[in-house]
Amino acid sequence: MNERTIRILEFEVIQRRVAERCDSEEAAALVMEQQPLLDWEAVRNLKTMVAHLGAAVDRLGEEPRETLPSIGSILAKLAREGVSLEIEEAYALGLFLYRAEGVRKWLYKALEEYPDSPLWPLVTSLPDCKPVEEQIFKILDRDGNLRDLPELRMIRENIGRLSRELDQRVRSYTTNEEIRRMLQSELPSQRDGRIVLALKANFRGRIKGIVHEVSGTGQTVFIEPLDIVEKNNQIVLEQQRLEAEIHRIFRELTQRIAPYQESLALFHRQFLYLETLRARSRYSRESRGVFAEESPGEQGPLVLRQARHPLLGSRAVPIDIAFREGIRAVIITGPNTGGKTVTLKTVGLCALMNQYGLAIPAAEGSQLPLFDGVYADVGDEQSISQSLSTFSAHMVNIAGILEKATASSLILLDELGAGTDPEEGGALAMALMDYLVQLKARLLVTTHHGVLKNYGYTHEGVENASVEFDSTTLSPTYRILMGIPGESRALDIALRNGIPREIVEQARHYIEEERTDVAHLIVGLKEKHREVEALRQELQKEQALLWEERRRVDLRSLKLKQAELLRRSEDLSALQRFLQESRKTLENLVREIREGELTREKTRQVKEFLASLEEHLEKEVLSYEAEHEELQREREASSPEEGTVSSGEGKGSEKKSSLQPGMAVLVLPAKQRGELVREAGHSRKGEKRWVVAVGAVKITVEEGSIVPIKEEKEKQRLPVAAQVELRDDRPPPVLELNLRGMRLDEALDAVERQIQGAALAGLSEFSIIHGKGEGILQKGVQDYLRNHPLVASFAFAHPEQGGFGKTVVLLKR
Repeated sequence: MNERTIRILEFEVIQRRVAERCDSEEAAALVMEQQPLLDWEAVRNLKTMVAHLGAAVDRLGEEPRETLPSIGSILAKLAREGVSLEIEEAYALGLFLYRAEGVRKWLYKALEEYPDSPLWPLVTSLPDCKPVEEQIFKILDRDGNLRDLPELRMIRENIGRLSRELDQRVRSYTTNEEIRRMLQSELPSQRDGRIVLALKANFRGRIKGIVHEVSGTGQTVFIEPLDIVEKNNQIVLEQQRLEAEIHRIFRELTQRIAPYQESLALFHRQFLYLETLRARSRYSRESRGVFAEESPGEQGPLVLRQARHPLLGSRAVPIDIAFREGIRAVIITGPNTGGKTVTLKTVGLCALMNQYGLAIPAAEGSQLPLFDGVYADVGDEQSISQSLSTFSAHMVNIAGILEKATASSLILLDELGAGTDPEEGGALAMALMDYLVQLKARLLVTTHHGVLKNYGYTHEGVENASVEFDSTTLSPTYRILMGIPGESRALDIALRNGIPREIVEQARHYIEEERTDVAHLIVGLKEKHREVEALRQELQKEQALLWEERRRVDLRSLKLKQAELLRRSEDLSALQRFLQESRKTLENLVREIREGELTREKTRQVKEFLASLEEHLEKEVLSYEAEHEELQREREASSPEEGTVSSGEGKGSEKKSSLQPGMAVLVLPAKQRGELVREAGHSRKGEKRWVVAVGAVKITVEEGSIVPIKEEKEKQRLPVAAQVELRDDRPPPVLELNLRGMRLDEALDAVERQIQGAALAGLSEFSIIHGKGEGILQKGVQDYLRNHPLVASFAFAHPEQGGFGKTVVLLKR
């Protein structure tokens, strides 16, 4: 990436913020060294690992975070022969391994069910350095102190005993009344690690000993009495012996862990890289960004939705900007302080952050292609040392960009053509754009040149945009309007900033004398754009209300169908019981007739049985007709549109008069496909009824609910829901399909069964719970829905109903 662009866009500030979230100074330094990647596979892999780390925190809660000491120089020291680690170095190495092992265990637990994650090989390939940690903490405790080792215990006891004896000797001086008069202080002092007494200078010869120091005033002499000298010497010798023993212990420790040097270096290198990923994940989560979708190919779209400048915090105003298909350059015009330069920097920073493995501060649906370079010429830059004006400095920078730019580059040019004669500057700006558009580089330009506004209308692959300006408040709104150029509004801004009104009015007079129709056209276009935007928002509100109403109607329809199925099941069970009982009675009567002679009594019993059977069947038929008519009325009340269709194709139509047994039909309002079996008489209202075979079930329906279809034109006449082969063994559809805990292939099978069942049952809307997690289920399910012939549309649920963890599906009717 271009270093000057990184400096201009202040990407280093983003890097520093990521580095601040590292637990290791070495990892923070590595973050500052890393640059945005230029390979799609590497970018995709990096973003996936960062996203999976965030998902791991969602699953297991807060990740372990403890400061990691720097051990790079320690590992380099281990590589040299004959060296010995110091206590602090050994402790730092052991502490690094101990805390890193805690992070590794946490990651292993988070990823053991996700072996396909690119993080899994990184975690499982960390070398086993547990023996080194154990060796170190056999000698040191977790606070870095030497343990009470047997080889040190005796020496320490000797030092303690000698120190007590020394204290007794010293007290013999400080408690003696005669000697106390000769001391400046009753408290002993230390000089060069040896105990001495502060003796008044005039008593110097009264106590024999070695003088270590005389005070600056000459009034005090620090003397070591001769009987204390020997004790001090013994303590010094024991302390030297202790230090030698400690040195021996750490020399042997170093020899034992030296063979692990390569494994330690690999562990250190891989774990620092893992730390940079964890820092990226923390930054992405804390900034509440989203990972930009991959935009394939050089010609892929660049779409930023509700993008915010990542360095402005709460002051950032979200913007929407998009390079539509075939658009390679966007020219942004409008007033000063309207946000044009901030827009350029926002787009550039989002591109760099995306290729650095970070979530960008934007909304879902944002897409970014891969850029082999991001080049920017933003701001006023004069070079006194090179005698360059602002315009010359811009030209030098742009010349450097032209040398490096390719079709895969993103180029950001602020105030193109400014700083010189407007006519020449505009001509030069158009020539530069000609070159870059022909190169097919992605180009974002801001300008005040009116000639470039016309350029955006007359050149293929170029689109105008503007920053919106509120004429009432005389202030910018910072919104980006695609497809419309903007006015500079210099006079309005000048008036607001204190220029006298008479001067501004005189300027307006000059403009009105030379005003062209273009300015009027721009104003008209902006007003039309506002009207269209208002209508669009109103249409969205109405569409949302219609969707909600359709959902309620479909829910009522589903409840009616379920009630009808339940009633049919109960009626069928009762009828089966009645048939079984009747069959047994009839078999008994037949057996009695066969076994004996036919008598009048037996004949009477047969007639009574047949009469009761006929009476029961008549009651069942009347009951079923009443229930069917009630359900039909409920259907018509809950779905007036379908009722209208049914009545429109009622018994008076020509189609109904031509119904024949064996004909393929649709049964309304559920639009179930069936086959006519036979006529079934007339209902109480006098309407003809038919027996229709729907799958393995035969039902009786009125002729007004039947629509004939022709086999040879079946796919053209059937609704979309009937063009897919539906199996009879699928489970009934549900209003809310829960996929959490499933693998992707299982989830897609469940979605297919749900769509088929919903299409057959007439359920046009349902929801799918896939959770947020790593986004694997979410992306896989939505990709599947996007290509399904029965799906009309789908969208995430409202935040209070599940947000990004739930998708609402609308089927074609």
